[in-house]
Amino acid sequence: MLHIINKSPFQTTTLDSCLDTALPGSAILFIEDGVYAAAQGSAIQERMRVACSTFKVFALQPDMDARGVTAKAMEGVTLIDYGGFVDLTVQYSTSHTWL
Repeated sequence: MLHIINKSPFQTTTLDSCLDTALPGSAILFIEDGVYAAAQGSAIQERMRVACSTFKVFALQPDMDARGVTAKAMEGVTLIDYGGFVDLTVQYSTSHTWL
């Protein structure tokens, strides 16, 4: 399953809910303000390191660029463009957007 998170982990608990629910082998894609979760140096960095070892983790690079955090992308997070976003939706037959 592809899990899509668009909210900042510092404003909602959607990331925690996703990580508690997702099964190993799932993919997590951060878009919009959700990309803050993929940046190094945050309070959730350790939780994200564990997530990167359990799930395939992606972040939409244009959204990271827009927020000035591309250079802080965590190890284990793959940056993708809009074409990569489309590819993920094709690769995973089901997706869940966490609101």
